[in-house]
Amino acid sequence: MSSRRKDTKIPKEPRMKEFLEKDEKEREARIKRIEDEFRKGFEFLAKYGKAATFFGSSRKNMEDEHYRDATKLAAMLAKDDYVIITGGGPGIMHAANRGAVEGGGKSVGLNIQLPMEQQVNDFVEESEDFHYFFSRKVMLAFASEVYVFFPGGFGTLDEFFELATLVQTKKIEPIPIILVSREYWEPLLDWIKEEVYQDHKAIDEEDMDIYTLVDSAEEAYKLIKKLEE
Repeated sequence: MSSRRKDTKIPKEPRMKEFLEKDEKEREARIKRIEDEFRKGFEFLAKYGKAATFFGSSRKNMEDEHYRDATKLAAMLAKDDYVIITGGGPGIMHAANRGAVEGGGKSVGLNIQLPMEQQVNDFVEESEDFHYFFSRKVMLAFASEVYVFFPGGFGTLDEFFELATLVQTKKIEPIPIILVSREYWEPLLDWIKEEVYQDHKAIDEEDMDIYTLVDSAEEAYKLIKKLEE
C-alpha cells in the first residue's frame, strides 16, 4: 500500500450536506460571489489584446535558469505587443511579469486569495483577485493566444492537463501549448507516450500533438513566431 497523508480521511457526513444545511442567505451569497468572480474576470480580460499566459513553479528564484528563461521569453513577447499574464505570484510568475515590464509591455496578474495570503509580485501592473481557484483557473485558460509552461509543481501540471483536455475534447479551439525544458518535461511526456498511449490506449496518437516541447526561451520564441505566420 502506498503512503498517504496522516490527516487524510473520509468525512463522516456527505460534503454536500454541510453546504445544504447552511442558512439560505449564506448559500445564495456564495453562489453570488462565484457569479461575480466570473463576470469580473471576463470583463477584466476583455480589455486586453493578444496575450501569452505563463505557468511554472512559484519556488524558482532569480538565480534559476528557468526563471531567467521565463524573463527573457516574456520580454521578447512583450516587445511584440503580447500582454503577459500570470497567476501574479512569485517564482516563474514573477519572472514573466518582470520580463513584460523590461520588454515595455503590459504585465497582468490573476491572483488567488489564500489563508497565508499570496502577495501580488512587484512587477504586476494590473491585477484581479480571485477567492475561488476554479474561477481563476477558467480565466487563466480563457485569457490567451499562447500558453507557456515552465517546470512546476501540482498547480502547473494541473493547468497543463486542463488545457490539453480542453483541446482534446474540442471544448476550445487548438491553441499553442508550449513546454519549456526537455530535462523536466521529457520523462512525463515519455510516460504519456509509453503508458497512457501505447500500453493503455487511453488517448489517441494525435493527442500528443496538442503540446510542443522546446528547450529554451529562444526556441519557444521562434516557435511562436512561426505559428503567427
